[in-house]
Amino acid sequence: MRNDVENDDDDSYPKPVGRRSVFFYGVGHMLNDITAACWFTYLLLFLTEIGLSPRDAAIAMLAGQIADGFATVFAGELIDRFGHFKVWHGAGSILVAISFSSVFGGCLPCKILASCSSVVETVSYSTSAAIFNVGWAATQVSHMSMVNCISLNSSSRVVMTSCRNAFTMVANLSLYAVALVVFSSIKATTHADIENQYRWIAYTSIFIGCCFVGIFHLGTKEPRLKICVHGTSNARISWAYWFKKVLYYQVGLVYMLTRLVQNVSQAYLAFYVMDDLQMAKSAKALVPAIIYMSSFFVSVIMQEMSWTGHRLKAYYSAGGILWVFCGAGILLLPRNMSAFMYVISVLIGIANALMTVTGVSMQSILVGSDLNGCAFVYGSLSFLDKISCGLAVFALQSFQSSSPKTEEALSTEHISVTRYGLGLLPAVCSLAGVAITYTMKLQTQDSKSLMEPLLE
Repeated sequence: MRNDVENDDDDSYPKPVGRRSVFFYGVGHMLNDITAACWFTYLLLFLTEIGLSPRDAAIAMLAGQIADGFATVFAGELIDRFGHFKVWHGAGSILVAISFSSVFGGCLPCKILASCSSVVETVSYSTSAAIFNVGWAATQVSHMSMVNCISLNSSSRVVMTSCRNAFTMVANLSLYAVALVVFSSIKATTHADIENQYRWIAYTSIFIGCCFVGIFHLGTKEPRLKICVHGTSNARISWAYWFKKVLYYQVGLVYMLTRLVQNVSQAYLAFYVMDDLQMAKSAKALVPAIIYMSSFFVSVIMQEMSWTGHRLKAYYSAGGILWVFCGAGILLLPRNMSAFMYVISVLIGIANALMTVTGVSMQSILVGSDLNGCAFVYGSLSFLDKISCGLAVFALQSFQSSSPKTEEALSTEHISVTRYGLGLLPAVCSLAGVAITYTMKLQTQDSKSLMEPLLE
């Protein structure tokens, strides 16, 4: 089953999307990106600093990831049924803005019940995390699937994905700039001081993200291609249609592995620079900032390229192989050579950009012109991403807190659980992603350079 979108133009391929439309689309995920950066970089650190055990902190993150995973599937199905991408995006953004403050806002049930029990704290933070991730999922699925309904042009889809990734880097850089200022200006000597630090980071992140959400909604119209499809055929593509495609499973595995590389490494980066390398406290903001600066520049360069299936595979493989070398460096880097982490950070940023832009763009090729099922594709593939990331972090945290004797027996002078999480796991996942990408058969439509706008 396929949906044929009629084009008024006589060309045999769809017209490219204009730069203004690309920009307005690209800023639409800023709120999600800046809160996600805070989530993966500082949640475990925050929860352990206020007294939760590594296992309890991992439970809170796992609860959020599970809620996010199931919410992406339901959001994708509902968006395919009823459309209205911008409505889902706006509603999800509102829920993210309201709920994220409670994730780093302290334990409200503890104050109500006058109890500081670890069980109450874990349940409280897990509930807040789950609510936040439901809103996050609605925003993510609506925004990611929207790209396919803005244009059928393969290169334009990659360009919009690249622009989105570039603003992901802007969001992350904004977070780490805020964090650097907060950590430098507010001294943390008590639990209340620690909560106050992260509360300021969370509130500022929400404000920055909401500003860009407003720009997105003012500058982006409801995609015309989706309206056209709904106007000619209301047939919705069944799930079985996608499950019969080999490419669906290949793209799903590559996307899951790509997100595992980025999210797990991001979750353990702060622990690595602080505990393993014992760098200055400012490094837990400076090192991630370097990663995202290099990712930003690579993403901007990728916007100016034309794309084919072979080029997507080549660039993804290059990013994956580069991550393998970075992972080996992280595993073996001694503490007295911690300055080399800044060099590794630049290479990680380049690898992340190459893998993310091409990995997400493979989903657009999978969707093609089957627009009435695109949201389900993004939702179902994101389900694998969320659950796998949550389980991976939970397993690593449980292993880390299993017992001091076990950890000491399975560690060497330079190898720790944190190094496995930041170095070994991303390297293995990258290598697996490259191997799967090699087996793919990606077909793209002919395309021109960026010229005229599709949305008028």
